[in-house]
Amino acid sequence: MASLGKIARRTFLIGSAAVAGGVAFGFYAWRKPVDNPLLADLPQGSYTLNPYVIIDGDGVTLITPRSDVGQGAVSIQTHLLAEELDIDPQAVRTDFGPASGAYYNGKVAAEGMPFAAWDESFVSRSGRAASGPAGKFLGLNITGGSTTVPDMYDRLRAAGASARETLKQAAANRFALPRAELLTRNGTVILPDGDEVSYTDLAAEAALLDPVESALRAPEDWKWLGKPFLRTDIVAKSTGTFRYGGDLVLDNMIHATVITNPAMGGGVVSMDDAAARQMRGVEDIVPITDGFAVLADNTWRAMKAARALNIEWGDLDGHPATSDEMWEAHAAAFADDARDSRFADDGDVDNAPGNLFTAEYRAPFLHHAPLEPANATVLHTPEETQVWTATQVPIFVRDAVAAITGQDPEAVKVHNQPSGGSFGHRLDFLWVQQAAEIAVQVTGRPVRLTLSREQDMTHGYLRPMAIARGRGTTDAGQVRSLDLSIAAHSVTESQIGRTGLPAAGPDVAIVAAAWDAPYAIPDRRITGYRVPAGVGVSSWRSVGASHNGFFFETFLDELITQAGADPVEERLRLIHHAPSRNVLATVAEMASWTGPLGDGTGRGVAFTFAFGVPCAQIIEVSDTPAGIKLDKLWIAADVGRVLDPVNLESQLSGGALFGLGHAMHAQITFRDRAIQQNNYHEYEGMRLWQTPEIKVRALETLDTIRGAGEPGLPPAAPALANAIFAATGTRLREMPFSKTVTFA
Repeated sequence: MASLGKIARRTFLIGSAAVAGGVAFGFYAWRKPVDNPLLADLPQGSYTLNPYVIIDGDGVTLITPRSDVGQGAVSIQTHLLAEELDIDPQAVRTDFGPASGAYYNGKVAAEGMPFAAWDESFVSRSGRAASGPAGKFLGLNITGGSTTVPDMYDRLRAAGASARETLKQAAANRFALPRAELLTRNGTVILPDGDEVSYTDLAAEAALLDPVESALRAPEDWKWLGKPFLRTDIVAKSTGTFRYGGDLVLDNMIHATVITNPAMGGGVVSMDDAAARQMRGVEDIVPITDGFAVLADNTWRAMKAARALNIEWGDLDGHPATSDEMWEAHAAAFADDARDSRFADDGDVDNAPGNLFTAEYRAPFLHHAPLEPANATVLHTPEETQVWTATQVPIFVRDAVAAITGQDPEAVKVHNQPSGGSFGHRLDFLWVQQAAEIAVQVTGRPVRLTLSREQDMTHGYLRPMAIARGRGTTDAGQVRSLDLSIAAHSVTESQIGRTGLPAAGPDVAIVAAAWDAPYAIPDRRITGYRVPAGVGVSSWRSVGASHNGFFFETFLDELITQAGADPVEERLRLIHHAPSRNVLATVAEMASWTGPLGDGTGRGVAFTFAFGVPCAQIIEVSDTPAGIKLDKLWIAADVGRVLDPVNLESQLSGGALFGLGHAMHAQITFRDRAIQQNNYHEYEGMRLWQTPEIKVRALETLDTIRGAGEPGLPPAAPALANAIFAATGTRLREMPFSKTVTFA
């Protein structure tokens, strides 16, 4: 990996501009630098050089542009900057920064490209490399795809290193000393005689200098990275003092909630609000797209009044009305005219030798259902509109609000907030648009919109339902061929379409973690079928891999069973990617895999390659009189470089538990074009007593750093399904598994 000092000057560009009172440092590694977004609203008493570090008289503010939805994004970005800046990460302020293309994500676009992360051919490497310029050109200031660490790893460290060395140069100039003789420690420059000069004292002088390039510190010299450390948000979250977007309070704020058509987009036939207007605290009831907003002096009174509205809703003719009809539409998509992709087509699956086996698998719609209800606060004036909300796509939010207010996008200021969960929900922003529609009707007064749990659950964009049909053969104790066809709605078509960006070509998400599974099966074909748009769908934690891991690894396990082979040994034989094989061998060693256990106890194994991370899991279950009990879970994954071992373990185990809970219990169903599950009592996850003992091991053999927020999820469902088969002889081919078995 190139160090900062080795990057050509023409590609390492740091702009410099001085304004009254402080300094900001940043790094930009593309050929043409962008404008510094901090200049537009820089407080008096601050200087800026570029987008990531601000120093003023009160200390240091680090700009951490990737959204924090509970995955620790702010903490790791802070540590990346602080490691090189040489400042205590627990002692700085952080800010998400403005909605700006300067904070583009140079990695996220690669997830939508048909180039397997393990493929090092020239074509694949070139295709993946194009994602950086694509992210910049499109201004993709996006948090998603487990890309925060891969995208920010070099950029933030380089920003911190340049800031540190420029501050040292300012001190060197002031005291007429060579910069090489100066050191830094905890926010100060140390002179040869031991005297210390604070960064805040040097800020104004540093802002007048050309930024100084510096090589990045070697991992063996890291103070925080790579070692267990305390996340910067953990104390506040553990003591109940952490402030989320929904905690925001502004002067003269009015509270709002909305009620919209249960069949999203069906509109309104009539409405009687007489009873609601008489209720205590209600100030107004105003129309919004597809429904109405109730404004009151607090959220509870607004929600109570919303339930008192007497509304006749419109209908959506021509759309499937029930889950059964939607399954029929998916089954009908297995036709040549609905084929979306065939990225993997090796050998001749139609004429492969051996014993034939076929099966069909199903995965239902799922909701994100984060704990913090969707909320947004909007203050609209003729001059500008300010938005406070937790979002993973601040530029899309800015532009969507501008379209509602009729203002120039630059007149819309998005103040990103920490989120109490997302799982992909905050990649959408319907409630922000609703808050903006309300705000333009009460100009000059901040509106805080909070959705009720029922409104949020029944009006979110969902993880697609999907059907997979597998056809394969086994011969001489080995898997010989595998032909998997997957039908699902297109997340790209639905979600990207809502942002206004183009969404042309096949959707990789439909077949993700299936077409690019690193198995050298002689005859292999993976086909994606696009179900015509109907229900709005969205990215759900691990996107297409969330159901395709189940489809592929359960079908493969059934083929291995037919072949009479060992589930671990046959996978090890088939995997052609060395780091992936090492991950699977590691998890087998962790679990002391020896084959069948017997006596009502079973182990299941699954391996997936998602978001560039090979991850393998083994689950041990027991068949008890009370139902299936999850006893133990072993997880191994390779992320290339471990920066925060504590949080990495939490992300991998948390992803697995999230996947297990949904596979066991959760589904979204439709009747009369409306979602039936409206709260957690009808959308159950894993219970504490159902949680298995978990052991995690992270490997570091990949030659590129990867994120861990999503890769722990895809292997969980198939590992559990395979374990239940090993314990009971019952094959599970449809989620949730509770439709077939009982869990203790």
